[in-house]
Amino acid sequence: MIHTTEGVSFSAVAGVNHADMATDTSPRAATPAPSENPGLKRHVGVVGLLFASVGSIIGSGWLFGALNAAQTAGPAAIVSWLLGGLLILLLALVYAELGTMYPLSGGVVRFPHMSFGNLASFASGWITWVAVSTTAPIEVAAALQYGTRYAPFTSENTVNGSTVYTLTALGYAAAVVLMGVFVVVNAVGVRWFARINNVLVGWKLVVILLVIVAFLVTAFHGDNFTSHGFKPSGWHGVFTAVATSGIVFSYLGFRQGIELAGETDNPRRNVPLAVIGSVLITAVIYVALQVAFIGSLDPSTLADSGSWASLSFANDFGPLAAVATALGLTWLAVVLYADAIISPGDTGLIYTTVTARITYAMAKNGNAPSALGRTNSRGVPMIGLLIAFVVGLVALLPFPSWQQLVGFITSATVLSFASGPLVLAALRKQVPDAERPFRLPGGHVIPFLAFWGSNLIVYWSGWTTVWKLMIAVLIGFVLLAVFAAVGQLKGKNLDARSGLWVVPWLVGLTVISFLGSYPEPATGNLMKLGFVTSFLLIGALSAVVYVMAYRMRLPDDRARAYVEEVLAEADAEETEVGGAV
Repeated sequence: MIHTTEGVSFSAVAGVNHADMATDTSPRAATPAPSENPGLKRHVGVVGLLFASVGSIIGSGWLFGALNAAQTAGPAAIVSWLLGGLLILLLALVYAELGTMYPLSGGVVRFPHMSFGNLASFASGWITWVAVSTTAPIEVAAALQYGTRYAPFTSENTVNGSTVYTLTALGYAAAVVLMGVFVVVNAVGVRWFARINNVLVGWKLVVILLVIVAFLVTAFHGDNFTSHGFKPSGWHGVFTAVATSGIVFSYLGFRQGIELAGETDNPRRNVPLAVIGSVLITAVIYVALQVAFIGSLDPSTLADSGSWASLSFANDFGPLAAVATALGLTWLAVVLYADAIISPGDTGLIYTTVTARITYAMAKNGNAPSALGRTNSRGVPMIGLLIAFVVGLVALLPFPSWQQLVGFITSATVLSFASGPLVLAALRKQVPDAERPFRLPGGHVIPFLAFWGSNLIVYWSGWTTVWKLMIAVLIGFVLLAVFAAVGQLKGKNLDARSGLWVVPWLVGLTVISFLGSYPEPATGNLMKLGFVTSFLLIGALSAVVYVMAYRMRLPDDRARAYVEEVLAEADAEETEVGGAV
């Protein structure tokens, strides 16, 4: 089994072998003997699963998150990291039940299809595709921003009152080359990359722990936590940091433990421990990094900046490396500049693969053109890869920096995960007797809180991000209408009634964001809603949509038919795509 970064595994990307899963969901049949079925080798223990999850969560976000969060929330960024971890943990618990119940490749796309049919699965699939297709570009932007030490790949600019490093002409040309490399390696060389990926995961873990220890031991100025206020921007800054500073983005690899659910020897015990444990462990690591970063800053640097919001220092395009240099840790700066190429490159390569596989899964679901479900002789969906390349470059035009793109990706990814709690509630009624190796306790409490928390994260990302995200969603629905009109969809039933909850959900989020107070200062939004009012409105919207989805779910027999169809297609996908890696 090859582990990758940011919550993706090569087996999950290429298609998990589901031959040992029964298509009868009520209850699931027994697993055939190994002699009859060479399917998944269930040899991953709790420690291996935990390590895979921790390694996957730690991606490129930590390279910028400490500085961005400090600028947005001051020392209270520590609270932001804890809050972000809590909100992600709620989602992780939901997917722990779904992922052990049906350990499917591309589950985020396939799960809504089971409970709500084609319209809901298209909406979830399209949002997921938008999220993953913009992840490779942000990793390219991360590498090039740190690479500014060696060439003018980025330049310092002020956008909406914040300092960001945007791609120059040279940087964009380099981005084209790097994105092209991702496509070529995916098409012809993924096997080679897979062999070294475990080493890359271990590298990332060692580097982040090394930075924390080195910073804490070399310099620690306790006055930095209070000299300019612990919470200089109030709770508004704390919540904004959760969504826009790379905090939630840095936790989004939690799904690795779920992706490997089919390969662990005791999923009922191991998956919850790995999912919960990985989020808790990385929360401790991220908080420790934030503390080390704040404490290591020279007090004169903070005094010269005048405030946390204006914090800047020489070479802060690579903030952690710049601090290491200022502390006299030249060797650590060298390691960080190297890591800024290795970690983003690793993640960008995998997400180029994931983007192509999502288009493949949507085609198999029947809500995208069938051509996207074709593969070449190597089992690679080349059309999806080429689309990923083009869209990735286009994404860098309105978001030409890591700081500008991170909020968009965070919101899109969380929005794609948000359907999970609704699916979980529906499936408990539709297939009550299906085997659930892990069952989330508490009835509707945690699923609803997870859905509410997801919507809050999107709202906190701010109107500037939300309106662009909703335009992307609207484009998707236009494409769906076009595909349907020209006969490119499998079947004619969109299951519109069962997916109707998608409309008030997305419209409600857009309206509340427009009326709300994020970001601050306003960038087109009306700033009419205070924190408490918007918090309660998001809660009310979440409750209405949750109940709508629960009541509008597909009839039980149709849901069971979709479950069997999805599992059968997953088996076929393993045969068709499994040879790609």
